[in-house]
Amino acid sequence: MNLQSELNKATLFQNLELLANQVVEGFISGIHKSPFHGFSAEFAEHKIYNSGESTKHIDWKLFAKTDKLYTKRYEEETNLRCHMILDNSASMYFPKVEKLGVENLNKIGFGVLAIAALMNVLKRQRDAVGLSVYSDGYNYYSAEKGSERHHQMLLAKLNEISLDASPSKQTATYDNLHLIAEKIKRRSLIFLFTDMFQTTVDDDKIFEALRHLKYNKHEVVLFHLLDNEKEINFNFENTPKRFIDVETGEHIDLYAESVKDVYEKNVEAYFDKLKLKCAQYRIKYVGVDVRSDFSKVLNTFMVERQKFG
Repeated sequence: MNLQSELNKATLFQNLELLANQVVEGFISGIHKSPFHGFSAEFAEHKIYNSGESTKHIDWKLFAKTDKLYTKRYEEETNLRCHMILDNSASMYFPKVEKLGVENLNKIGFGVLAIAALMNVLKRQRDAVGLSVYSDGYNYYSAEKGSERHHQMLLAKLNEISLDASPSKQTATYDNLHLIAEKIKRRSLIFLFTDMFQTTVDDDKIFEALRHLKYNKHEVVLFHLLDNEKEINFNFENTPKRFIDVETGEHIDLYAESVKDVYEKNVEAYFDKLKLKCAQYRIKYVGVDVRSDFSKVLNTFMVERQKFG
């Protein structure tokens, strides 16, 4: 990557907190188009009413406007512990982006900004958040906390990741997910951001590691980050190209059109298996195109936040 693209990247993430706030504000302003219409008016101060709870704190004025029951929340409440897990291996730095922008991100850029946006929501709702980062090793861990100092520390770490010009070549998903699962002791809502590409173990071991994340009755969401145009649809010009595995260095020279059908079938089979295993282990699978906006991530959070109890 050249110097100019590095400068563009630095410009993009020099105020990650501001960008995250803009993503969330944009989501809230458009929330009337979603199933959460009526929820945004007092976004940080209400939670969905669950049957059997005391009716003492129901906001009847909001009920009159929305026909939905919400209870008022108070500053000292921390009802959710949320742990973010980010895959920081070399494959997450695809596609190569010459000029980064909020609407022009690679997988790691999307993951960083998505986590920062979720942290923004959690901060508004006074919930606790933790972070784990892995690649060929377990690179970073911070337990769930809700303080401003902790929030700024996590933002600084995410910003550091976004500026990494030399990511680890290997992905040890199996080993590191097991280590992370052992670290998170108290029941939490876990969000895993990864492209699920790895080189060291077979698929069954990866699925075993995913199952371990359900340890201690955690709720787990897998955000499967992909560049759909290239990694699913395999849309490349039909000219001779060299395809290089960024993690192993192996390469093959071919015409994209000559392997497109076989590639698509194999990728579809792998993703179907992944979705099936997630359903089997009661892990929510969410496929995310990094060329899209962040509404899918934030909508998923809203749904899971309401279910978590």
